[in-house]
Amino acid sequence: MKRILVALDKSDLSQVALQEAIALAKALEAKLLLLHVLSGNEPGYPETPALPSLPYYSEFDESLWRNYRQTCQEFSNRYREWLSWETEAARSAGVTADYDQISGQPGRTICDFAKNWQADLIVIGSRQRAGLSELLLGSVSNYVMHHAPCSVLIVHPSRQSEFIQTAEPASTAA
Repeated sequence: MKRILVALDKSDLSQVALQEAIALAKALEAKLLLLHVLSGNEPGYPETPALPSLPYYSEFDESLWRNYRQTCQEFSNRYREWLSWETEAARSAGVTADYDQISGQPGRTICDFAKNWQADLIVIGSRQRAGLSELLLGSVSNYVMHHAPCSVLIVHPSRQSEFIQTAEPASTAA
């Protein structure tokens, strides 16, 4: 495995997946690519304005859409800055790393990107949605697991508590 793709959002579980991906990339001397997919379903993503497009609202409508596009760009830029910071952290750990951000439906976009980038492995977190929650909200990790062009490592929430425990500084007794 020489090319590892890690799909990220800003969740705690995503951070655990990133740490797993960095450890694997370092051990295997693989290239790591951090990917964030911009999606309208993401927490904090700006809501699309909903106003009737009537002729007498044209100036207001245009201003509203301009503000919406600006807000979307700011949202995207915040994620790009975060990705850049995380990429530098991976590089500091001795891993060859880069990042990308694209818009789309997360599951399909991750799989398409992995295919085009010729990834050997995708690392992704899973919230373990099931039943109605999975039906309504979807499961990105489930989609990726079934449609990926390569192997997939799914990091489960149980790893999150292990990561948090090992990341906490040890107490010093005097």
